[in-house]
Amino acid sequence: MNTSVDTAHIQSLDSAHFLHPFTDFKDLNTRGAKVITRAQDIYVWDSEGNRFLDAMSGLWCVNVGYGRQELADAAHRQMMTLPYYNSFFQTTNVPAATLAARLASLAPPVRERSFQHVFYSSSGSESNDSNVRMVRRYWDLLGQPQRKVIIGRINGYHGSTMAGASLGGMGGMHAQGDLPLPNFTHIGQPYFYENGWPGETPDDFGRRAAGWLESRILELGAEKVAAFIAEPVQGAGGVIIPPSTYWPEIQRIVDKYGILLISDEVICAFGRLGHWFAYEKFGYKPDLVTFAKAVTSGYIPLGGVMVGNRVAEVLIDQGGEFAHGYTYSGHPVACAVALANLDIMEREQLPQRVRDDVGPYLAQRFAELNAHPLVGEAQTCGFVGGLLLVRDKLARQGFDPALAVGMRCRSHCFKNGLVMRAVGDRMIIAPPLVMTRDQIDEMMGLIVRCLDDTLAELRAAGQFE
Repeated sequence: MNTSVDTAHIQSLDSAHFLHPFTDFKDLNTRGAKVITRAQDIYVWDSEGNRFLDAMSGLWCVNVGYGRQELADAAHRQMMTLPYYNSFFQTTNVPAATLAARLASLAPPVRERSFQHVFYSSSGSESNDSNVRMVRRYWDLLGQPQRKVIIGRINGYHGSTMAGASLGGMGGMHAQGDLPLPNFTHIGQPYFYENGWPGETPDDFGRRAAGWLESRILELGAEKVAAFIAEPVQGAGGVIIPPSTYWPEIQRIVDKYGILLISDEVICAFGRLGHWFAYEKFGYKPDLVTFAKAVTSGYIPLGGVMVGNRVAEVLIDQGGEFAHGYTYSGHPVACAVALANLDIMEREQLPQRVRDDVGPYLAQRFAELNAHPLVGEAQTCGFVGGLLLVRDKLARQGFDPALAVGMRCRSHCFKNGLVMRAVGDRMIIAPPLVMTRDQIDEMMGLIVRCLDDTLAELRAAGQFE
């Protein structure tokens, strides 16, 4: 048990000075933040000594688990060698250049030598801002400056900066800050459970959902559309897994109209779906790939964009100075940690392990949740999973949002030692890739207990029959 932290004191400092992201400040100050003090493997502990199985990998990112000494050692070595230098003044550093080459070698080619260049940032949000700048610069250089519109998806998430939030389709974010900015628009998400027609197959729905992109392109005028951006599997939107027919049809459409395709893999890259990059799993051919999070397993901030040759060659050969970048682009310590992290993932074959072993086992165990009275749908893809809490399975009837059933379930998760995220009434997981089969069984036992506790609470309140 960790007794070295004065919980009340830290909570008072937190309430007085720390404005948390995506938080109702007044509500948090009323209840007090949970103080997380240490972590090891797939578990975290709070200041009261309570242990939690972290089924969210922090925030989709701690793929190699907590407490990996070699990542700390890599950071220390680099800090003692070159803790920082910028990349603005025609300078580079060893880790940044080495990591760029390493990432290029890991990105499967979809066109001849397709991903040979990396543009660095410190987060997924910054990376998607960079995408907007690169996409518009690309079309300007090709003499088509009118191509400015970027199409995203409703409920998609691409960060919380002004450009990132505009690319994404989160209504709650758009309601604050007069968003989206001009020249951003959105189509529906490929969510079969919610949007499928009676009698329609998932495959037919996948093609129909992809067709919304073509309809929007024609509505806007293809000559005005610069790019389409999407997550391979929507993460923050609730783990929305598209039917197998969706991405091939998306590829046909972007090819037909010549627009760029951006694959936002901040969550899905680096083994999460059983491949180094998720576009390989779904078989499409992006021009730009956003990454962050698991490139360092969250141990230190780093993000970037894999830039395909179609874009890179224009920017390099025709572009002159690209007036965009960040103080920490190619930060040597972050890049050194990323290299050590990739060493672990390659040595322990984590993407292959997700694809061939623990991923299929998680799918098998997670599917068992479909039998629970509260669960309308339970699905996984690689090492992400989502389940929908419903009032009536047969009628596909959900709960009144005012009941906040997802958040009530999440509260039971914390009480039972489980970190599981609620997105509305969808409960989602993204465990560390190092999780064993025994630990999957442990997690599933906790999930069932939390569902049972939620069901008991609803029945006691007369809110579930």
